Amino acid sequence: MGSTTPAIRGGAARHRRERRRGAVVAALMLAMALAALDSTVVSTAVPQIVGDLGGFSVFSWLFSGYLLAVTVTLPVYGKLSDTFGRKPVLVVGAAVFLAGSLLCAAAWNMGALIAFRIVQGLGGGALQGTVQTLAADLYPLAERPKIQSRLSTVWAVSAVAGPGLGGVLAAYADWRWIFLINLPIGAAALWLIVRHLHEPERETARHTRVDWAGALAVFACGGVLLTALVQGGVAWPWLSAPSLTLFGAGLALVAVVVAVERRAAQPVIPGWVWRRRTIAAVNLALGALGLLMVAPAVFLPTYAQSVLGLGPVAAGFVLSVWTLSWPLSAALSQHVYRRIGFRDTALLGIGLGTLVLLAFPFLPYPGSWWQPTLLMLLLGGALGLFQLPLIVGVQSTVGWSERGTTTASVLFCRQTGQTLGASLFGAVANGVLAARLGGAGDLDSVTRALGAGTAPEATRRAIADAVHAVYLGAAGAAALAFVVLLLVAPRRFPVLPE
Repeated sequence: MGSTTPAIRGGAARHRRERRRGAVVAALMLAMALAALDSTVVSTAVPQIVGDLGGFSVFSWLFSGYLLAVTVTLPVYGKLSDTFGRKPVLVVGAAVFLAGSLLCAAAWNMGALIAFRIVQGLGGGALQGTVQTLAADLYPLAERPKIQSRLSTVWAVSAVAGPGLGGVLAAYADWRWIFLINLPIGAAALWLIVRHLHEPERETARHTRVDWAGALAVFACGGVLLTALVQGGVAWPWLSAPSLTLFGAGLALVAVVVAVERRAAQPVIPGWVWRRRTIAAVNLALGALGLLMVAPAVFLPTYAQSVLGLGPVAAGFVLSVWTLSWPLSAALSQHVYRRIGFRDTALLGIGLGTLVLLAFPFLPYPGSWWQPTLLMLLLGGALGLFQLPLIVGVQSTVGWSERGTTTASVLFCRQTGQTLGASLFGAVANGVLAARLGGAGDLDSVTRALGAGTAPEATRRAIADAVHAVYLGAAGAAALAFVVLLLVAPRRFPVLPE
């Protein structure tokens, strides 16, 4: 009896640890759903919001402000989580996000709503980066694909479901419920984290000084440059005085960031993030992933409705099928990278993705709905095979004290790639339309005309050509990621022993 008692106690302790870990994982999934939903949920409610608050000329900042705040805070939160631990950063970030959500629901005009969306984004940056870092902390390398594929599934489903949920709430309740619904979900995640996440005390939290000057410099630099990218070609021409001023100020702030970070004892963006081949290669490759993802996410719904003649629901289905194949492929990728390694698995995935993107311009006009749907299904499978091995692999090359910074740098590059892609491919699409239609409008105005039933067949063909050009650009981004991994990344990632 005495010999079995320790085993029974050990089994009970393991069971309690598994229950705590399961509760924390549930909290991470809820937090990830919040961050993903709020990047898209507002889009279909814009007419109701503008009708209530006004401010049509600046409503795009409801998205841009949130995106900017999330992106520029990622490196700061990554460093803070390495300094003070994941739990306090996640708790503070969730609290800020929920406070921003409550303020958004109480907004009295468009300016206030935009300001409160930025507050939301300040918390959303902590949610995105810290959730991914904690996933790596909680699970050893052999089990990480399981949790990462769950998070990928939550992100993909939430991002695609966001517009539909926003439309339903705006139509049948009130647009303010788009933000109020965050409160119970976020409160549940916050409670689970506070109650069940227990991190060991680490010496670094006692002796490390926070590089607040570097954090402010990074925030200012990222904000200025991303604003230039988001608003260039939209609010003002690319070569106008505002655009050139912002890019000039951004480049000057880059020099300030470099100067401040070189003198800092514990910089927010340490030099080793770019000096280590593995991390640098993954940063660049996932930056290219963010770039290429814009093509289907932004332009495919327009193609499906304007060229294929599908309704909004059917067009959403054409896009959403990659949320089925992406997580499944990500979950199965462990069986591939255990045989051929992280880099070669990612090369296989992005190589297949390049071929799928190149196939899109060869679809017949006007074509049938199943053709782009099949390509999206294949693209999701290819990108799942590409992204997850890189994230799991790069997180496994660093210890706990560097994992938050590393994860944040990867996510920052992916977010920046998406911002750059939206600006770049928007310019490409509008340029093709101008060439085909003799300078008659941009993609947004032409699409509205199609929706009103006033555009001729030539316009539909012009939209098809514009989207085909965007997909060719996305294929170029995928090819760039392939070359970066082939030439920069080591064939075998230097994984640390656990």
